[in-house]
Amino acid sequence: MNPYVQYMYSYPHKTAYRPLEGVDLQEYVELLAGKSHGLYLHVPFCQGKCGYCNLFSVTGQSGEDMERYLDAVERQSRQYGKLLKPYGSEFSEFTIGGGTPLLLSEKQLGRMFALVKDCFVLEERAEIGIETAPNQTNRGKLELLKREGVSRVSMGIQSFSDEELRTLRRGHRAKRAREALQMLMSVGFSCVNVDFIYGIPGQTVDSLQVSLKEAAGFGVDEIFLYPLYVKHGAGLVREGVVPDPEYAYLQYREMSEYLRSEGFRQDSMRRFVRVKRNGRQGGKRPFSECGFGTSLALGCGGRSYMGSLHFCTPYAVTQETCLAQIRDFETRDDFLQVSHGMLLSEEEMRRRYVIRHLLIRPGIAPGRYEALFHSSVWEDFPALRDWMSAGWLEESAGIVQEQHEEGWTNGKPECFLTLTEEGMGLSDYLGPMLVSEAVWGKMKEWEAVYEPGGGFIPGKSEKL
Repeated sequence: MNPYVQYMYSYPHKTAYRPLEGVDLQEYVELLAGKSHGLYLHVPFCQGKCGYCNLFSVTGQSGEDMERYLDAVERQSRQYGKLLKPYGSEFSEFTIGGGTPLLLSEKQLGRMFALVKDCFVLEERAEIGIETAPNQTNRGKLELLKREGVSRVSMGIQSFSDEELRTLRRGHRAKRAREALQMLMSVGFSCVNVDFIYGIPGQTVDSLQVSLKEAAGFGVDEIFLYPLYVKHGAGLVREGVVPDPEYAYLQYREMSEYLRSEGFRQDSMRRFVRVKRNGRQGGKRPFSECGFGTSLALGCGGRSYMGSLHFCTPYAVTQETCLAQIRDFETRDDFLQVSHGMLLSEEEMRRRYVIRHLLIRPGIAPGRYEALFHSSVWEDFPALRDWMSAGWLEESAGIVQEQHEEGWTNGKPECFLTLTEEGMGLSDYLGPMLVSEAVWGKMKEWEAVYEPGGGFIPGKSEKL
């Protein structure tokens, strides 16, 4: 069994999206009324393309190129802000992802924050998060982030071994990562999380543990542990690098146990949260609804969720195809017409709900599922009984939180379906079993026209 079938970070995958016609945001904007929505800004620029990267990003862009992109983001933001104003929309989360957002200059970062705060309303205690990389982290930019109210900073380190970093084609070395992380910790953000990769050819259980032990020693709040995926035109594909899934799974089992023993709470296959001494993050992760969240994306490459409507620019990986999407974005006049995405059926909404909750603790609340969909999760997803018999799923007690104007409070006790430790490690094997045949068909159609060597097959990709 290969535990690493598909990274299930959302559902449906972007490769299942297709062209849409006659979809206007005006028809869906009411879903963004009031509070508790997400805002995402995509900055698609990187210093270099890592060997495993299949994200929407481009390299080699000048300051003028980035300024032109921000010009388009500003036009888009002003159109969105005007549309939202009558609905009193407020955003509880604002995330800047990439790419590498801190590749922008301090002046450009300041402009980015100013235009977002001018066009949108962030809630008083909104969580503002941003991604960075060691080479782009400096004191001036970190202090700017602190002044702008950033509460979470995520740094992609991946390894403290220079040999492993070279294998991954990362642009930094371990010494620079240590310096950047030390600097980041000294600024005093509410949450600092770092990313590491396992399954790297030549990496051992011991070398991985050395990296994680060093990261924990810096006092970071969260550690994200990702298996190495090599697919979708990433550079390591062209080099013929093939990770060993059996050894990667061994590394995962050893290191998840190690992090738990070091005082980290495991919330998902990838996320480990340090248990605070004051108990603020102690115990189990509280349940909160995540299947119907609304999120609006700015820029080119991020995706928006508004009820059954999911949309973004077409999925792209290579420099050529990503640049083509960026140029199209920069010349667009009307950002209110949605041209690419998916309108989810009720069946797909159920699948999304189960996938989103099952893969993060405390899991699925069957009573809540029945209240939302007027059916039984056991009947809709009979595979869950098989997983229970296999020891991958179990029943556990918990509390469903309820949202009020003043925030979240504990509601009534509830029974949850929670992945066991073994089941959690198989998230990328179990999650794909819940994908519908229709979505799998579209994903495979995309794969069939994709050229692994770095592009799309001429004459075949037009239909996508």
